[in-house]
Amino acid sequence: MKEMTAREVESLLMKKAPLNIIDVRGVDEVAEGKIPGALNIPLGLLEFRMHELDKSKEYIIVCRSGARSGRATQFLSERGYQVTNMVGGMIAWNGEVA
Repeated sequence: MKEMTAREVESLLMKKAPLNIIDVRGVDEVAEGKIPGALNIPLGLLEFRMHELDKSKEYIIVCRSGARSGRATQFLSERGYQVTNMVGGMIAWNGEVA
């Protein structure tokens, strides 16, 4: 499984790199703050909403601690998506939140 640290993601955002971030936390968790520009698809809905994702794009998957995003990354990877898990999740995130 491909992994990236929160610091690496923040560095890419600061360089204005075009990132596709999927936050798999619940709606209530995301309401407390998410990485700017991240799309919220709760883990429990991922199977039903993965058609919204483009297999030609790369996605960074985020959750609170990295466990749910790890499961989501594995799930999507097995179905042909290009995905990277942000290890440490939002607990490790020190960047801006929306």
